[in-house]
Amino acid sequence: MDTTTTGTQSLAHPTANANANADADAASGSETSKKPMAIITIGMAGAGKSTFVQRINSYLHSLSDSQGAAAEPGGGGSSETNEEEAEGQKTHRPPYVLNLDPAVTRLPYEANIDIRDTVNYAEVMKQYNLGPNGGIMTALNLFTTKFDQVLDLVEKRADEVDYVILDTPGQIEIFTWSASGAIITDAIASSFPTVVAYIIDTPRTNAPATFMSNMLYACSILYKTKLPFILVFNKTDVQPHEFALEWMEDFEAFQEALATHGTARDAEGEPTYMNSLMNSMSLVLDEFYKGIKAVGVSSFTGAGIPEFFKAVEASREEYTTLYLPELARAKQRREAKVREAKEESMRRLMRDLEVDRKKPGFVERDKWDPNYHDDEGEDGEMEDEEDTHVNVDEDELMDPREAFGGQYIDLTRAQRSAGGADMNWPRPV
Repeated sequence: MDTTTTGTQSLAHPTANANANADADAASGSETSKKPMAIITIGMAGAGKSTFVQRINSYLHSLSDSQGAAAEPGGGGSSETNEEEAEGQKTHRPPYVLNLDPAVTRLPYEANIDIRDTVNYAEVMKQYNLGPNGGIMTALNLFTTKFDQVLDLVEKRADEVDYVILDTPGQIEIFTWSASGAIITDAIASSFPTVVAYIIDTPRTNAPATFMSNMLYACSILYKTKLPFILVFNKTDVQPHEFALEWMEDFEAFQEALATHGTARDAEGEPTYMNSLMNSMSLVLDEFYKGIKAVGVSSFTGAGIPEFFKAVEASREEYTTLYLPELARAKQRREAKVREAKEESMRRLMRDLEVDRKKPGFVERDKWDPNYHDDEGEDGEMEDEEDTHVNVDEDELMDPREAFGGQYIDLTRAQRSAGGADMNWPRPV
């Protein structure tokens, strides 16, 4: 009923239509701000995804515990401080964690939903005769068939949590480039504000080649998912990430590091093919660096975790302003495509009916005659079988050998003979 009223107002007064759209956008933004933020952690094997999930899970639990202790009676403080603490307690609550890696043997955190409770990874490899990567992908595919039930469970807890964290398999290509990974990502992103956290192994990225490989992979995931994106340089307790930020912000700094690398020139002193390729790719990725968020964290010490959640909260607005309109446009395109297919099918049907109607006698032939009976005689009674049966005298039957001019072959006699060696097979006429 509200929709009908709004439509009537929009036809009657343009200003009312604009106000209604503004109210709808504001309502959509407020509804999005109330939903929990989904964090999809993606990264190369060994980058420390599970340890990172354990650290942010522990961080949110510690905030929730400290705020709960501060909110106890007798905690003291002014009313303004109590309001801030209440707001903080409302903002930071324990997260809802999903583990999507079926091959992990031990998790450093407690998952609310674990794929291993649904799919037995070792049994999948055994039954389908698969290797490790094929077993992980098949297990994820089987889990995706029931992901609507997983989404229902998450939505039931949406009012009780502020963050939904997804830990993906260690083999990055299994999740990012498979159909099951795309289905899970789209399902989560269409239900909750979502951000992709790309975990990078900082100590192994200090070489220009490995740094460029990570940036290219991150760029491909960004343009595939079209979701808010955060580069998370992990293990900063081993290797600080300032060099990576400098390479992203200063093109000449990366060029200098590339020139001083050992494989920059060949034996003749000319730039190598890899060096020229990375030079060109750094120019291409310069625009990618401008709109990306990057933070450095240490999953071991917990350094940089607050900065990471600041970037996550900033991505909520990006999700509302960029991804949601694109999602609505994609939905409209799909609906328009389905509607056009239905209209085209109806047009073909009407065109065929029009052609049939133009044929002479089409209407008369298409009518059903109630007096027509296939199995009845002229008097309307069933004919006897004796009247329709033809009696044939066996003596009048012609010998097949005479009827076919000697080309008749008795196969039973050929089988009875010893291998059919003494049989004379007729030549085809």
